[in-house]
Amino acid sequence: MKYVLVTGGVVSGLGKGVTASSIGLLLKACGLRVTSIKIDPYLNTDAGTMSPFEHGEVFVLDDGGEVDLDLGNYERFLDIKLTRDNNITTGKIYQSVIDKERKGDYLGKTVQVVPHITDAIQEWIERAALIPVDGKDGPADVCVIELGGTIGDIESMPFIEALGQFSYRVGSGNFCLIHVSLVPVLKVVGEQKTKPTQHSVRGLRSLGLTPHVLACRSTTVLDENVKRKLSQFCHVPVDSIITLYDVTNIWHIPLLLKDQKAHEAILKVLNLHSIAGGPALEEWTARAEICDSLHEPVRIAMVGKYTGLSDSYLSVLKALKHASLRCLKKLIVDWVPAGDLEDVTAQENPAAHKAAWKLLKGADGILVPGGFGDRGVEGKILAAKYARENKVPFLGICLGMQIAVIEFARSVLNLKDANSTEFDTSTKNPCVIFMPEVSKTHMGGTMRLGSRRTYFQVMDCKSAKLYGNKSFIDERHRHRYEVNPDMVSRLEKDGLSFTGKDETGQRMEIVELACHPYFIGVQFHPEFKSRPGKPSALFLGLIAASCGQLSSILRSSENQKKTMNNGGIEVSMTKVSRNGNMKMTANRLSNDVYFNDNGLYY
Repeated sequence: MKYVLVTGGVVSGLGKGVTASSIGLLLKACGLRVTSIKIDPYLNTDAGTMSPFEHGEVFVLDDGGEVDLDLGNYERFLDIKLTRDNNITTGKIYQSVIDKERKGDYLGKTVQVVPHITDAIQEWIERAALIPVDGKDGPADVCVIELGGTIGDIESMPFIEALGQFSYRVGSGNFCLIHVSLVPVLKVVGEQKTKPTQHSVRGLRSLGLTPHVLACRSTTVLDENVKRKLSQFCHVPVDSIITLYDVTNIWHIPLLLKDQKAHEAILKVLNLHSIAGGPALEEWTARAEICDSLHEPVRIAMVGKYTGLSDSYLSVLKALKHASLRCLKKLIVDWVPAGDLEDVTAQENPAAHKAAWKLLKGADGILVPGGFGDRGVEGKILAAKYARENKVPFLGICLGMQIAVIEFARSVLNLKDANSTEFDTSTKNPCVIFMPEVSKTHMGGTMRLGSRRTYFQVMDCKSAKLYGNKSFIDERHRHRYEVNPDMVSRLEKDGLSFTGKDETGQRMEIVELACHPYFIGVQFHPEFKSRPGKPSALFLGLIAASCGQLSSILRSSENQKKTMNNGGIEVSMTKVSRNGNMKMTANRLSNDVYFNDNGLYY
């Protein structure tokens, strides 16, 4: 096993996660199997109990792991399925060591940070690195490890010590350290300053780790004299100093690394030149260029309570991006604070209320993502009502589905006090209830989490068609509340159709309005499995409905079904030039993704 460690210096927020993902993609494009590990030095066992404002979104894995959002980047870039063990936290390490101590595994020894904590960290890394994540048997060739935080942080010291020991243990040729640092440009003098990176590398070396590659974040390409200066003071070859300058979209980052031959520097350190080829990134390059060439907009109103921090909805944003690229539209997200739609805001802050409604009414489609707590719930209900009554494409996720059911019960069934017991425990018409198997006393890791199966109840519905007319699907969940099964018959009698349910038939998973152009709510989180080349079916449906392409997308899904039945179908493959024009190039018998006049086919 070969290991690539990505660390960060000077300041946080330099993009270590995207850099680590891009390095993994580059190595995978060279023909290597790649896995990833994220180390978070905080004391929390996992990210599940953190506020989105504190730490961004909580990404959910197939096995129910609630992890850092960077693991979402790894999965999207590398098209892999990670496990909860691929996210290491201080809390997990200390908990495992204390559990061993309580069982007497240390045979009376004094349990200390060194060697017990550091050994536990190394053992966890080696164990997690061996877990297959790409659907193939056996371990990967390379494990990319990202150390969260910044070099010098007190909380990361045990991990730094452990990784220093680890690099010595696995030996040279099996360990490559890439340090992401900042080279600022001071506006006063307009000069790229190297001192922050010099000091960062000096601090890293004083802790027992020496970088093999420097990835320097800057607004512009590093000057050659700046590279030579960094090489001299940081003891890194000039060819191993990479510039990560500002780009139009993050899909260009792997291409930056490729153009600067970062893969050659890494392969040289790891002695992998004999088994690795040149990076094959043609499809990735085309995707990045197409994204830059799009001009015709599609506007989606994102109605949520965490709109002040876009990372709170990172996977949702990425899923929208993937779907808009499929439809060849430029995505514009209008952030609508749910609370600003409410009547109380009209009294307290009329300007914010007016602005929120203007954004909502100007959108091509409306999306209500998941969330917890009652703040902004009435605003989300109003957004769902507007979408339903005005035939605006709508997608509700998790809580977004629940508020759509509540709104329907209030407006159509005339149950004015219909609500969720999460927000009103005494409601006489509980449309959404607490799930009986979920703990009411413990918050962390007690929800209905991970991949669960949903069975379609009818095939003649938009959601089933978007999923390729499969009889069931597997999607990831994260919720404590569910639609009250005792109210389902009343809701369906008045036109609300529950087209997807769990294996028992008692838990509602998908709801649709057949008489609406596109009105779908889902209890699961489809955004977590969306990929750049394989957008989530329901996000694709939302974008397609918002720009008038839903019919063609549904036809392509029907073609996909024929492809599965016949073993292959001939599709047109086209190339999009830099100015966005379509040019026919070839036909191919394949199930791969290609562009055509209506977007992309599977």
